[in-house]
Amino acid sequence: MIDFLKENIWFILFLIWGFPLSIYRSKFRKIVYQTDSWLINIKPLFIKEFKGLLGNLFPENKEYIKQRNFYRFYLSVYTILFLLYLKYT
Repeated sequence: MIDFLKENIWFILFLIWGFPLSIYRSKFRKIVYQTDSWLINIKPLFIKEFKGLLGNLFPENKEYIKQRNFYRFYLSVYTILFLLYLKYT
């Protein structure tokens, strides 16, 4: 069991960290595109989402700012995991 964990630690870390990604992305996209439709999760609309992630589309919307900052943090940890994976494999 220990050998399995050692051999697959990166896969396990990415899997565990990736589970909630769809939930966080869905919440963020619903705020950015101002909809409650579940279809926003499958539409390939990226430009406004990208602008909303890097910029400040709705400076007066506290929920947007909170969700954007959390999503930024989440994606930065994902990026760090990926960089560590590239360095150590």
